[in-house]
Amino acid sequence: MRAKKFLAMAIALGLAVGVTAMPTLAADKKTFVFGDTTFNAENEEADINPQNTYAGWACIRYGVGETLFRYSDTMEIEPWIAKEYENIDELTWKITLNDGVVFSNGRACDGEAVKESLEALVANHERAAGDLCIDTIEADGNTVTIKTTEPKPALINYLSDPYGCIIDMQAGVSDDGIVIGTGPYVATELVTDDHVNLVKNENYWNGDVNVDEITVRTISDGDTLAMALQAGEINAAYGMAYASYPLFENDDFTFSSTATSRAFYAWMNFESPVTSDPAVRKAIAMGIDKDSFVSVLLNGYGYPAVGAFPDTFSFGGQNLTTESYDPDGAKKVLEEAGWVDSDGDGIREKDGQKLEIRWLTYPSRQELPLLAESAQATLKEIGMDVQINCTSDNNTIRKDPTLWDVYASAMVTAPTGDPEYFFTSCTLDESASNNGHYHSDKLEDLEKQIRSFDEEKNRARIMEHHQQMGSYESGHACEAVCSWIKQKSICEENA
Repeated sequence: MRAKKFLAMAIALGLAVGVTAMPTLAADKKTFVFGDTTFNAENEEADINPQNTYAGWACIRYGVGETLFRYSDTMEIEPWIAKEYENIDELTWKITLNDGVVFSNGRACDGEAVKESLEALVANHERAAGDLCIDTIEADGNTVTIKTTEPKPALINYLSDPYGCIIDMQAGVSDDGIVIGTGPYVATELVTDDHVNLVKNENYWNGDVNVDEITVRTISDGDTLAMALQAGEINAAYGMAYASYPLFENDDFTFSSTATSRAFYAWMNFESPVTSDPAVRKAIAMGIDKDSFVSVLLNGYGYPAVGAFPDTFSFGGQNLTTESYDPDGAKKVLEEAGWVDSDGDGIREKDGQKLEIRWLTYPSRQELPLLAESAQATLKEIGMDVQINCTSDNNTIRKDPTLWDVYASAMVTAPTGDPEYFFTSCTLDESASNNGHYHSDKLEDLEKQIRSFDEEKNRARIMEHHQQMGSYESGHACEAVCSWIKQKSICEENA
């Protein structure tokens, strides 16, 4: 078995542009079949339209779209569609595009096309609109000038988020969510939760495209994905359960991997009659055995989390203090808050309310059900009854705060390489993904401070305070970041 490293968000670009695929019966045609557990509606990737929830990840992963800037292996900003940028003043950014960039339909990707794409993005995508704070966009030949409504030191980082894939808005978005991008592949057919068919972009502007046709199959069940790879029905797999890895640790397959900022993350519902109690939130944080989850259930393919970011970042968790696994301490916290087991059934109650935790999660991220079962077992030891709802309808249910207490998901906390993204997306009153309806006056004030800092060391320092309060304000968790994931894909050796 050999290992390779590459950016997790560019997995498909490695597959799409750089692989040598299995030949079909036609000797001059190369095809590739890719199985993916995450290309589905429950992961908010119903299609490849980057302006639709989190579908930008699929757009960029499968080589259809590209952003103005992207990240190197060391998470440094580097040009992609754009050639360079200039920060004219605190509200004004001038971006110069590379010459010769064209969409797959042959239209030039010039300043006007970029302007149209970004204007449509902020009109259609709530999270992007909140991140970018665009006031006006002007196009002049191959340059774009963006004015923001407030200082945005991380604007270039935000434009590198997958939602920032530049698409041809004159061509529009098809009814099934197909867009025209500048990437090496063109989508010809898409069926949500089933597949997307891709063909080589004959107009690709940035090098040779080695594979003629790619089929991405949605295979949300991990065991089915493993069997398909074993049987040769697919050439590569992404999102496979870690428990299946030993089946492929031989000379017939190649693993590609990288450490990421994707975390298994549990939101606390502040409108729940149970998890609105700070003692319950703190006890949950103390009652989840993150070390055992990583070492046993993840087979070591990850590491326990402290704070919202891994310690490989300058603003990571290495300088933070959080609750460790302490079941005896958790019991004491609950006892002092009046949660006691008065009837001897092993489950605590208070004022007639049983300490029942409705744990919402979804199955296509293969380890999330395992996390739910692990938490169910360890939290029962401290007197909590965890009721698991593992469903592909998670995105509907999480929007109704009366239906859940804890929502566990897999999320990338720093996709732009900048710490502000997580907090503006998840922890503020205006955040599009503040699922638990958390509020903190201190965090709101800190966010105003971070917007005025452009030096990395100052932003990192403020973000340490952000994390410490956002995760454990006054010692009471508003979320529990359980573990970081080592992303891996598995490919046939001869593919």
